[in-house]
Amino acid sequence: MYNVSAQLREDWLLLIDRVGQLLGRVPSSVTLAAVDPGEGPEALHAFWRRDDLLLSQTCGYPLVHGLAPYVRIIGTPRFAVLGCHRQTYRSAIVVRCADGPATIEACRGARAACNGPDSHSGMNALRHVVAPLARGGHFFGDVVLTGSHLASLAAVGEGRADVAAIDCVTLAFAAEHHPALVAGIRQIGVTRAVPGLPFIASRRARSSLVRQVRAALREALREDAGLRSRLHMDDVVQTTAAAYLPIASMALDAHRLGYAKLG
Repeated sequence: MYNVSAQLREDWLLLIDRVGQLLGRVPSSVTLAAVDPGEGPEALHAFWRRDDLLLSQTCGYPLVHGLAPYVRIIGTPRFAVLGCHRQTYRSAIVVRCADGPATIEACRGARAACNGPDSHSGMNALRHVVAPLARGGHFFGDVVLTGSHLASLAAVGEGRADVAAIDCVTLAFAAEHHPALVAGIRQIGVTRAVPGLPFIASRRARSSLVRQVRAALREALREDAGLRSRLHMDDVVQTTAAAYLPIASMALDAHRLGYAKLG
């Protein structure tokens, strides 16, 4: 979910490889190999439901909207970036430095960029913030679906959109790997803190195997300070699907206020 540069892709693959090596040290009938889930949201949602899924990462929004019965939660990462506290994260609401709105209220009628309709950080969290300000189910003048947080940053920076909610972990990685994307961006607000994007395995994976995968993730991070630093990930902690219910509550809050759809 945070594969936003070639270097980060290699680091995530390295983490998977290290986890596979560590699993190989304990009695197990499984092996871990990296698989490309394919392009597009449909391919990703199908990938998360594979019976042989042993380690992936998902967004909290699809987790609480249909995915939970198909998976076991391995754990929640603790990222060491601005906007994260322990295993929670927020989205930063960003605009252009030069001519962007000064406040969230001033975004009324503006064009919003959103990475996708099934994203908590880009859609649900932003919808929750502006729902109390909406009138007749509307707040923004238009919404542009960009396909990714990086594309949303580009849309705001280039003037194709005025405001976006960006996952704070992605924003930190963007500042490091794509500094031009954030050079002309400033933050005007943050969204509610919720648990970070969980690592998941198939529901068919044994509970003991899921515990082994979580232990291997933690050990891989402890053993490689460089990898831990590059991923800005200090730890992976045990959690449950119930911890993600606030994401569903935020969606319900917006619905109750008559603001069911970002717009």
